[in-house]
Amino acid sequence: MRTILITGPGGSGRTTVAAATALAAARQGTRTLLLGTDRDDTLGAALGVRTGPAPTTVEPHLTVWRPDAAQGFRDGLAALQDRASSALDLLGAARLDPEELTPLPGADELALLRALRDAALAERHDLLVVDLPPAPRALALLAAPEELRRCLRRLLPPERQAARALRPVLGKLAGVPMPAEALYEAAARWDLELAAAEAVVADRNTVARLVAEPGPAGADAIHATVLGLALRGLRTDLLVANRVLPEEVPADSWLTGPLAQQRKTLEEWRGTYDVRALPHLGRDPRGTDDLAALGAPGPGPAVTPVEWPVTDRLAEDGVLVWRIPLPGAVREELDLVRRGDELVVAAGPFRRIVPLPSALRRCTVEGAALREGTLAVRFAPDPQLWPRGR
Repeated sequence: MRTILITGPGGSGRTTVAAATALAAARQGTRTLLLGTDRDDTLGAALGVRTGPAPTTVEPHLTVWRPDAAQGFRDGLAALQDRASSALDLLGAARLDPEELTPLPGADELALLRALRDAALAERHDLLVVDLPPAPRALALLAAPEELRRCLRRLLPPERQAARALRPVLGKLAGVPMPAEALYEAAARWDLELAAAEAVVADRNTVARLVAEPGPAGADAIHATVLGLALRGLRTDLLVANRVLPEEVPADSWLTGPLAQQRKTLEEWRGTYDVRALPHLGRDPRGTDDLAALGAPGPGPAVTPVEWPVTDRLAEDGVLVWRIPLPGAVREELDLVRRGDELVVAAGPFRRIVPLPSALRRCTVEGAALREGTLAVRFAPDPQLWPRGR
């Protein structure tokens, strides 16, 4: 299944573009699932139908699904109470009724991650179009599975489960209680669910599609978003310039100023991105006829996967070079920290902790350079760890 993740700055019309994209794909005969994230039915307003937690068929080949984060939160906490019933009874704790539970911050994001996983595992559709939140929240959401899995592995390393039979003895020797079996089982279950969501995001058939109105604010937001996506290794297939004004306007119209800004931004974007311009209809699109009139592009050709290759320069320079594509990065806003077998990469407001390739774990960092949007980190073999034959 192919996946198109659609995001952009707030107010850019990304939900309308997501609906138009899904509709275009469905009318080409592609079995398409449009996944929404907003609690308000903004997707339904764009499509002219009501959407909700039950998948809704809009047209042949087009299904819309907007998961109920509140119900998912209640169901998840109720299941947790059931699994921990013996401990709760031992403590004399009163159990919470589902009706008195309200979603905590982050419930919407967790619901979307579960929906991504469920949609991919169901294999009922050929294309998944995801209407993500505005770009800053979308980037945090896409980073969540990897970061949460890393935290789980640090707090409850899977290899410690091998000693589960010795836990009672170890607990007596240490004088402190050892982690219960249920805790490791829960961690393994969470890790499996997060891994499934992470696999959808990292899949070679998943791309990000950006939406913005051409102008100074949109240009700044797209620049930051592209950098954040690159740090996550996510591919961008298109930049959709939304609400583009007509070229011909009266000379004395107030639209001449915004039109000049749009022209300048579009020219800059077309020199860097693959741009598709959607017209301003003079009103908010409502219904499938308006969405079709936008002429939004469906899924494009396959995008080349992003790679972070390691180049062997041992014979020439005595180093291995790890090349990390970071388009739009600024040297003054880059920071690198080696931490054991991991590299902490900070680019502008974004940060990611990545495991080092196996060969680089036996090396020391010699330096780094940023050239033409690629960060090249140089590693020199550690004589104490590097194979002597090399």
